This record gives sequence, C-alpha cells and structure tokens, in this order.
Amino acid sequence: MTEHPQNTPYNLEASLEALLFVAAAPVTIAQLAEVLEIPQKEVEASLRNLEKQYLMGRGLSLQWHAGKVQLTTAPAFAPMVEKFLGFEATTKLSRAALETLAIIAYRQPITRPGIDAIRGVNSDGVLKSLLSKGLVQEVGRSEGPGRPILYGTTTDFLQYFGLTSLDELPPFEQVADSGNGGHQNNILKD
Repeated sequence: MTEHPQNTPYNLEASLEALLFVAAAPVTIAQLAEVLEIPQKEVEASLRNLEKQYLMGRGLSLQWHAGKVQLTTAPAFAPMVEKFLGFEATTKLSRAALETLAIIAYRQPITRPGIDAIRGVNSDGVLKSLLSKGLVQEVGRSEGPGRPILYGTTTDFLQYFGLTSLDELPPFEQVADSGNGGHQNNILKD
C-alpha cells in the first residue's frame, strides 16, 4: 500500500482499474497521473503490472491505442459476452474490406489515394463502409497537394480483431518477387 497525497492508503493498480472501469473512452497516462496526483512513470509501471495480471487468464484486458489505454473484456471471452448481451454474430468483412484494413493498419496514417495505389482499385466504397463500422477514422490531413485526409485504425479495430495494441499485428513481411528481383509487400496471404 502506498500513501495517496491526501493521506489515504490505496492500492495504485486497484485505483487505476477503478478509473479505467468508469472511463467512457480510452484515456492517456497523463490523465490518470493527474487524477491520482502521481508521476506518469509510476502510472505506466502500474498499468504494465496490471496488464501482466490480466494476461494470466483473467476476464479483462488492457487495450493500448494511439497513446491511450482502455479496460476491455479479454478477447477469449468475446463469444460468451456476445451471447450474454444478445448480440448477433459479428459482421463479417469482405475480402476488399480486410485488404483495406490491413493496408491502413500497417501504413497508417495513409490517404485514400495511397490505399488505392496499393490495391490498384478505387477504395471509396470500402473505406466508407469501414468508417461507418468504426474500424477506421480520419486522423488528420496530409501536407501534399489538396491536403487529402489521412486514415488510421480505431480502438474498435483492435477489439474486433482481439488485439490489445497494434504491436500485436503480425510482422509486415517483404517477400522477394521472383519476376522482377525487387520486393513486393504481401498484405494478405491466401
């Protein structure tokens, strides 16, 4: 137990858990440190300890995205939770949607023309669908001509695929293209 600045004994990990439980959206380490009136390094260390506890078969998980953290249900319990809440089976994504999501996840932030150049086809429709599902979001504007919109993934993307952070994505592989001797990026494999 540590003494809180107001001289009230408390367990830092339990305090963080309580704050994350009631948070309506992902929060920054700075926000948590400000509320608890302790250094950010201490908050981050306690969050990492809490995360380790959750990885040992608990029903909760910490999810990290864009410098923010959120308390979520552990991915292994998603089917049970969906059944309990009466949700229909998760909407399946088309191959085009999965391909576009992979491009955005590995290349974010990226513009629609950048996505189109990789896919070789217009991505307007699939991008609108991914935006409406909350799997991608506008994250800014490029400095290039016309200042096109930049896209990135969301915390809903992480939840949909059962990830706690983008660091859990498989490595982006570069495979030699035997046809031209160069390298070709393989986003999806059959």
